[in-house]
Amino acid sequence: MPQPLISITGSTGTVGGMVAARLADQGANLRLIVRDPSKAPPIAGVDLATASDYSATEEMTEALRGSDTLFLVSGREAENRLEQHYSAIDAAVAAGVSRIVYTSFLGAAPDATFTLARTHYATEQALIQSGMAYAIQRQSLYLDFMPFMAGQDGVIRGPAGDGRFAPVARTDVADVAVALLDDDSLDGQIYNVTGDERLSFRHIANRMTALTGKAVEYVHESEQEAYASRAHFGAPDWEVEGWVSSYLAVATGEMDVVTDVVKKLTGHDPLSLDRYLAENPDSWAHIEPSAL
Repeated sequence: MPQPLISITGSTGTVGGMVAARLADQGANLRLIVRDPSKAPPIAGVDLATASDYSATEEMTEALRGSDTLFLVSGREAENRLEQHYSAIDAAVAAGVSRIVYTSFLGAAPDATFTLARTHYATEQALIQSGMAYAIQRQSLYLDFMPFMAGQDGVIRGPAGDGRFAPVARTDVADVAVALLDDDSLDGQIYNVTGDERLSFRHIANRMTALTGKAVEYVHESEQEAYASRAHFGAPDWEVEGWVSSYLAVATGEMDVVTDVVKKLTGHDPLSLDRYLAENPDSWAHIEPSAL
């Protein structure tokens, strides 16, 4: 009996690329769906298919034909992201895909404070109602991004107050995805994927100061101040709202979730902030030296 074919989106990105590499090492039968084949990760023995965008339903349908499982990495942040997700799900149904593993976000709900979590919730509902088998992984904020929350001046600014959350490393997110893709007995569930340590941005700033030797601090902003301090980026309103509301979701407690999903599904503990900072000095190299 031939191996089931797993199609992977987002393989040119970090999580999708790690998932593809891990599954290839296991000898899985893979197809990478990419916009530009020249940018596909150099993984031997995998099939390549092209689709210009999730919203290109016919292209996605053709790219998915013959696939048993789809790893659907949420689309790039865009104003029409939800429509793109709907299109990708429709294409999977039309192509005869039997199951999807989808990367969602912690706290996904129709009334989530974090605006992009509302899009994830709507996508989850479309997936659940599609008739395909599914596994949904709702991950917390990425641990990898924490050092980049600090500007060059070493200040993390946002309206998060003293709210806590348990950021999770992308390598752990990828490991969870591989576990879900490998085992269809895990289907039909939503998994909250977090680190194992509840941190506030103030905690993160203090730990960065202690571990990097650079002065890092957290400055709480009001919601109005947060919008004003980000205005110079010139980003569209929906994008700025996403940035600000991600901090607000921490303040409300919607992100204050810790689970053992990483340990249960992968057999190893999630990566800690301390270890990440020690192993990835490039992540905090942008912060100006201090006189500590």
